Amino acid sequence: MNILLTGSSGSIGKDIKKILEKETNFKLFSISNKFVNLKKNKNVFYQDLKNKIKLTKRIDVVIHCANKHYNSTGKGNFYKENIQIAKNINEFCNKNKVKKLIFLGSSCIYPKFCDQPIMEEYLLNGPLEPTNEPYAIAKIAGIKMCENYYRQYNNNFISLMPTNLYGPNDNYDLNTSHVMPALIRKFYEAKLNKSNMVEIWGTGEPLREFLHVDDLADAVIFTLLNIESKLIYDHLKISHINIGSGEEISIKDLAFLIKKNINPNAKILFNNEMPNGTPRKLLDVSKINKLGWKRNISLKEGIRMTIESYIKECQS
Repeated sequence: MNILLTGSSGSIGKDIKKILEKETNFKLFSISNKFVNLKKNKNVFYQDLKNKIKLTKRIDVVIHCANKHYNSTGKGNFYKENIQIAKNINEFCNKNKVKKLIFLGSSCIYPKFCDQPIMEEYLLNGPLEPTNEPYAIAKIAGIKMCENYYRQYNNNFISLMPTNLYGPNDNYDLNTSHVMPALIRKFYEAKLNKSNMVEIWGTGEPLREFLHVDDLADAVIFTLLNIESKLIYDHLKISHINIGSGEEISIKDLAFLIKKNINPNAKILFNNEMPNGTPRKLLDVSKINKLGWKRNISLKEGIRMTIESYIKECQS
């Protein structure tokens, strides 16, 4: 089975690549997040990738992780480029008769104020979080492209929507990182600087769900081998499948768990003047669980592994 993995330089892509390379039945072709030629829309991939593909008879499966997370030129280009990526990948898979496309999205596609836990059916039931809107709309467009390429061409295109991810190769930039890597860096730097104080925004009361990237990679392989688009669109009557742990933790408890693993003597200061964000965000994962997949890595174990990876990277 010849598999093309896009976005292989990102945190998720690196992890999926690591697992796929262990499978003897797969021949893997991988490309980084810069694969889309946006200036020449007729060319989906750069020339070096085209040359790689020519070495095989065909690409059987595409696992699509690539996207643009940030664009300094403004929201307009952010919409355009991410939607173009979704369009290019669907057109490539359709034109080249790819047997299966697995399109990875994000839980930011759901309305800001959703009933909890969030079911797949809640998509488009309300307004989006304004700060996530450009990325969310582009991902929603990709989901609907996959669904309607199935409706029109009977293509086996499937969308997976993971919850908040964490693990090795994460973004630890305090200006752009998510809560997990930000907390890990803050506690580690406090330890290095022999500081006894770590500030955390908000009250610590909001609840969040986390999934280790190894578990997402496992879910992708499970989908590749066990799930067909007909099951999703016609039987379950949904446009995508949630992938998550099914468990949640408060930011406060998360902070104390990370503190225990890095800097037990640190004191936590919750800055109540800073925003809390969405009070709760938990995906309903009953559908993927009933199909036979569940997460394997506990949050406690996953945090320990992630911290070890981060410290090793800092010390190298």
